[in-house]
Amino acid sequence: MIKPQILYEDNHLIVALKPAGVLSQSDNTNGEDMLTILKAYLKEKYDKKGNVYLGLVHRLDRPVAGVMVFAKTSKAASRLSEQIRTGIMHKYYYAVIEGHLKDKEGTLNDRIEKISNEKVLLNTVNGKEASLNYKVVSEYNNYSLLDIELLTGRYHQIRLQFSSRGYPLYGDKKYGSKISCSDIALFAYKLVFNHPITKEAIVFTAEPTLDIFKKFKK
Repeated sequence: MIKPQILYEDNHLIVALKPAGVLSQSDNTNGEDMLTILKAYLKEKYDKKGNVYLGLVHRLDRPVAGVMVFAKTSKAASRLSEQIRTGIMHKYYYAVIEGHLKDKEGTLNDRIEKISNEKVLLNTVNGKEASLNYKVVSEYNNYSLLDIELLTGRYHQIRLQFSSRGYPLYGDKKYGSKISCSDIALFAYKLVFNHPITKEAIVFTAEPTLDIFKKFKK
C-alpha cells in the first residue's frame, strides 16, 4: 500500500494528494484507493481499534492526480457535501489539450448523461447540466495549457467537454488522444472551501508532476 501524501490534517478533515492511477474509492478492479489508504493511515497513526470513519466528499477519475479533501466526522462530511451542492467549494484544474483554442477563455455548457462506466452521452434530454470556465495559460507546439474552474462535477466532464469539441486531453486515449501516455494531463491543483467547523475560508494547492506540464510557462 502506498504512503499517502498529506497536505493538511486536523480533527475534522484530511486534505491529501491523490496519485494518478489510484482510485478515489474501491471498485471491482481491486486497485488501490484513497479511502482505504487513508483509513489505514489513520488506524496506524492513532492506534485505533475497529473500523475508522472517513467520508468521501468528492472524487477524481482514476487516471487523474490532484488535491482531495476527506471528512473525519459525519458532521464534516455533511457540511462539505453541502458546500459542493451550493457551489461554495471551488475546484480548479490544469489540463493540457491537443490543439489551440480560438477563444482563449470562456465557458463550456453541456448536458452529460452517464449510461455506464463505459458509456457517457453528451447533450441528451436526460443529461445533467455540465459547466466549466477555462482560460488558456500558454501554448507549446500543438498543445495548450488550460486553467479550469469546474462549476459542476459530472462524470468525465472536463475530458468529455473538450474532446467533443475536437480538443482531447493529452494522453486521454478513451476520448480521442493519439498520445501514448500512462497518465492523462489533468491535475486537480486547487481546492477552495470553508472549514466545516470554524467556517474559515481555506485554500489548498499542489503542482502537477507529469512531464508535459513542465513544457509550459505559466
